[in-house]
Formats: sequence, structure tokens, C-alpha cells
Amino acid sequence: MATPWPYSHPSGEGDVDKIHDFLITHTQDGILTWVVEEQAAQEFSLTYQEVELTALAAGIMPGRYQKNRNTLSLADQATLLKSHVAVIGCGGLGGCAIEGLARIGIGKMTVIDPDSFEEHNLNRQILCTINVFGMAKVDVALTRIREINPAVEVVPVRDAFSKEKGPEMLKGVQVVVDGLDSIPVRIQLGEVCSNTGIPIIHGSIGGWYGQVTTQMPGEHTIREIYQDYSGEEGIEKDLGNPAFSPALIASLQAAEVCKVLLGMGKCLTRRMLFFNILDMDMETLKL
Repeated sequence: MATPWPYSHPSGEGDVDKIHDFLITHTQDGILTWVVEEQAAQEFSLTYQEVELTALAAGIMPGRYQKNRNTLSLADQATLLKSHVAVIGCGGLGGCAIEGLARIGIGKMTVIDPDSFEEHNLNRQILCTINVFGMAKVDVALTRIREINPAVEVVPVRDAFSKEKGPEMLKGVQVVVDGLDSIPVRIQLGEVCSNTGIPIIHGSIGGWYGQVTTQMPGEHTIREIYQDYSGEEGIEKDLGNPAFSPALIASLQAAEVCKVLLGMGKCLTRRMLFFNILDMDMETLKL
């Protein structure tokens, strides 16, 4: 899934040398501070993402990612920065996933949701504040991502996902995060991803409970999970969702995204991680 490394800058070789010299001269201990990143972007007419990729190729870690070191290499960080992830649904799960993915350094995010924020979203949706009632969730997500990490390119899509629109919505996407609350639409998403060769990180929550699994291209894991459900919503309709449930499950989804993109560790393929937060029990189920 990785984009070829090292990074080739769109400008000429001479310009690359000048940028490298500037970055090396203005960094300490191999760390690129935000102040220097801004200076480089302005002086060389680059985007923040281009500056960060150039720095990484020169062996310099942007300061915002320095706590990722020893967990992620420079090449890993560059791969994430060149990756394209879609988050379907910008509510409880989706909002927390967006936050985590922006902070880890996913370079491009397509965020898809037709809805606006309402007061009842305040208890669990990290993007929701009293100042954004009535605002489109994707627009708030765009603003939030820019505040966290302006190196991330954001494509906001204020529309409902469907199997008809899905292939176009997910064009160029490498991994999808499922933040939906509709089971029929979730099944459609799973089928579109299976048919278009895109891994999907599924998560769902209800009360004290949550689950995560990864469906790889050609698999139909989500359809199999929900094949006996006949309603529109799952158990969250009856159990509700406290703040900690989406935060936990979305963090695991973000971790799975990184593992898939980097080819690291063991993903939850044909397995489902089930959490009972009330009793602090965790179980891995084979699918």
C-alpha cells in the first residue's frame, strides 16, 4: 500500500537542494519545528505537506510527529503522509477517527456525511460544540483538521453514502473507516469496498459495548456480521452511546488504518475484537 520512497519533489533538483539546505540549517536534533515549517512553505511556495515530505526525505522529522519516533520510522511517517483515507460518517466514531488520523499524519482524508450537528451530539461527538449547532459535520471536520494539522488535505463530501455513489466517492481511497449508524448503508459500504478493492475498518458501538474488525478486498465480513439484522439501527438505538465508547473503538480503528497502510502487525482480518467496557472484558471472535 506504500507510495514509493524516497519522495520526489515536483520542483527541479536545484530547488530540492535549496529546500534541503534550508531545512537542515534551520532544524535542531533532526526536528523540524512548526515555525520553520511555516517559513519554508512561504519562502519556497510549498504546501505544508510538501515541506514535511521534503523534510522526511532529508532525514528530518516534523516536530508534530516527533513522539511517533521509535514507533514509526521516517519512511513510515512519509507513507502515512502520502496516504488517502475516507471516513464515512463524521459523528461519534467518525469524529474521533478523524481526530486521530489527522494527528498521526494521514496526508489526505475524504470525509463523508450528510448531516448537521445537533445538541444531542454533545455527549460523545468530539467535533460537536455548542458553537456548531446547525453546521454541516463535514465542514466542521474540515475546520478541525486544519487546526490540528494543515499538512492534511481534506475533501469534504456533504452527501449520504450509497452503493450507487460509492465508487465515485471512494475514488483513489486506500482505506475506509466505517463510522456509520445505519446497518443497511453499512452493508452497502462493505460491498462497495469489497468490489473496488478497498480495505474497510468497521467499528460499531452501543452503550458499554463495541466491536472492531477489518474487511479486506474480496471479503464480505460486514455482510456476514449483519446478515440476521432486519432493522435500520443496531443496539445503540436502545442502549445509547456514552462518550468513552466511540473514543475507544475509533482509536482502534485509526490504529488498524495505520497497520493496513504500513503493512505492520496483525490486522483484525476474519476476526472481531469485542469490548465489554462495563466489565472490562475483551474477546476476539473468529469470523
